[in-house]
Amino acid sequence: MLDKDMREPLFDFLDEYFGKIRTIEEKTIRSSRADVLGITDSAIIGFEIKSDSDTYERLKTQIKDYDKFCDYSYLVVGKSHIHADEHIPDYWGIIVISDDGATVEREAEPSPKVMLKYQMEFLWKKELHSILQRNALPEYKAQSRRFISEKLLQKIDPDILKRQMTDQLFERDYTIYDDTAKPATYKKTNSGVRARKRPRTFTKHTIRKRKKK
Repeated sequence: MLDKDMREPLFDFLDEYFGKIRTIEEKTIRSSRADVLGITDSAIIGFEIKSDSDTYERLKTQIKDYDKFCDYSYLVVGKSHIHADEHIPDYWGIIVISDDGATVEREAEPSPKVMLKYQMEFLWKKELHSILQRNALPEYKAQSRRFISEKLLQKIDPDILKRQMTDQLFERDYTIYDDTAKPATYKKTNSGVRARKRPRTFTKHTIRKRKKK
């Protein structure tokens, strides 16, 4: 079974299993690219897909990156990966995709290495400002994303901040400018006026937002 054949059964399964989940495909996390990240009310869940044609060559590095950013992680495999459990930590779950659909072979347990400070890196600056306003904190308009994140981590209870962070990710509008990208640059025109280049629109990730009826 190929990667492209595994995704739709996986998404259908996630809809039923979690009820309310938003999925993001091909999201870069450190030196890895997460195949799928799932956003729920209070957690970020990673899904690394290994099709029948894939090997485990890069998995060791991928596990390190998933563990920092995801509360739970699953290895998603085809039926040919019969020894998948030998390549992942005990706290990773396993989902098997077959012609009959997807099944959980092993439930994921919480990652012992995940840190909220890493997860805050997913947020755009405007989303950090939204959390500041929600908690009646100073806006720190001139400060960097890192500075604002550190202030939020210092001043808000971690459980509350986690929920507010996942709320922002779940409700994110990907049709607007992604301010985690390199800031728009400026160039000189013939008249000597510095004109701002048009900021790019966010097109990198495929977004699925689904709610159980």
